[in-house]
Amino acid sequence: MRSAIVQSRAPVVSLTASFGKKLAIICIILLLPWSGFSQLDSGFYKNATPYNSLSKKEKTKRQIFIGAVNVVGYGGSLIILSNTWYKNYPHTSFHTFNDAGEWLQVDKFGHGWTAYNTGRVSAAMWQWAGLSQKQSAIIGGLSGAVYLTVIELLDAHSAQWGWSWGDMTANLVGSGLFISQELLWKEQRIQYKFSFHHKDYGDSALNKRADDLFGESWYERMLKDYNAQTYWFSANLRSFFKQSNLPRWLNISVGYGADGMLGGFENKWVDDDSGTPVDRTDISRIRQFYLAPDIDFTKIKTNKKWLRTIFFCLNAFKCPAPALMIDSK
Repeated sequence: MRSAIVQSRAPVVSLTASFGKKLAIICIILLLPWSGFSQLDSGFYKNATPYNSLSKKEKTKRQIFIGAVNVVGYGGSLIILSNTWYKNYPHTSFHTFNDAGEWLQVDKFGHGWTAYNTGRVSAAMWQWAGLSQKQSAIIGGLSGAVYLTVIELLDAHSAQWGWSWGDMTANLVGSGLFISQELLWKEQRIQYKFSFHHKDYGDSALNKRADDLFGESWYERMLKDYNAQTYWFSANLRSFFKQSNLPRWLNISVGYGADGMLGGFENKWVDDDSGTPVDRTDISRIRQFYLAPDIDFTKIKTNKKWLRTIFFCLNAFKCPAPALMIDSK
């Protein structure tokens, strides 16, 4: 989640919006293939068609097709990013930017979620194409990290941003979480999920600040309002206690979020209308920790291809449910 060291409010708005657009493109990459594949064969669900049941010719055709989808999807989105945003800022030599303390690290959890779910979708694509479960996990899992690394390299050569070691660490953690579980357990016992709620800041001045900083529409807020995002690690109980009578779909989730953030590093900005400095350091920036039940949709049995596709996509998101919360105050 990219930002830069800025002295006024306007650059913050620009930079926050920029990553929101990047994340939107990544989400499109995650979700679009499913609409096309859901009606093919036994569906695009990774366990639907065992890789060794395909003929060599079928595997070759599918692998060429999936390779083309990856090239067009990843390559096309990078071209869009380069031509749409990076070309508007001066190019520089490779440089770094320390944003480890920004947004109380909620943005870093977003990086990990993106890498994890990009790898999850890519691995399913390759297994559908006939690769083994192990091969699919490694190739698919690494593809998310590689894709986000290319974006970091673009940032590193733009004067407006910079290479972030914090972002890279989060990317690798997300990909590593996916790959390690596939290799160790051959399933995702702990899923990396996301949830969002529309936040009312309870004050006209603060709501205006939020609109300027995060956008006014619900989808902009979903992508950019770090006060309203929660990231979850959702564990499937039956996977850990296989002899139990627990429902196969029942998960328990631990979540992380934050609140009170009206700027990347601190609650100070310059009012765009009057040009006067605004100091709202009286508003505490707090971390929030959650515990809640959840659902592993892929554990719900169905013979319908389109429903398996929907369930796989839904597993990237936390099912709404009552939660316990404790914060840093």
